[in-house]
Amino acid sequence: MKKIISVLILFVGLNAFAQKIPSVMKTEFPVAALQDSVVDLEGNSATIEKVFSNYKGKIVLLDLWATWCGDCITNMPALKSLHEKNPDVTFVYLSMDKTEEAWKKGIEKYQIEGQHFYMGNNFKGNFGTGIDLNWIPRYLVLDQNGKIADYYSVKADDPKVQETINNLRKK
Repeated sequence: MKKIISVLILFVGLNAFAQKIPSVMKTEFPVAALQDSVVDLEGNSATIEKVFSNYKGKIVLLDLWATWCGDCITNMPALKSLHEKNPDVTFVYLSMDKTEEAWKKGIEKYQIEGQHFYMGNNFKGNFGTGIDLNWIPRYLVLDQNGKIADYYSVKADDPKVQETINNLRKK
């Protein structure tokens, strides 16, 4: 009987805390989400909309991550491999770290190449809620017009990420 109860508790616990896949795969960011602010490595503040506008005409892989996130760190080798295979793709990292200091140290420690922005531990902000963020890492692929081509991936080596990039190259 104890085994049955233990298994039941484990099952309920895992489901309660498991990452929930969004029911709708969005292709555009809500307007309010794009108004959230981020900070670059030099300390300059900008809206997410302004940041994304800098990459019009390019395929973008957006990575929401943090140094305290074990899954984010575990995914780094696959992410670096994806970056090496796709030098034409712009990699944009939005950090959900608790402090700017932790964010900057993490970039250096893990030697993460790309465009870096700090948004803070802001899951419930307009951007987080606008993309149904409930877990990190989270990867989104944006097309050359800034529209969302892959709304939901949680592993850098998810074949859907590379397939989306390949399909966007054909456009």
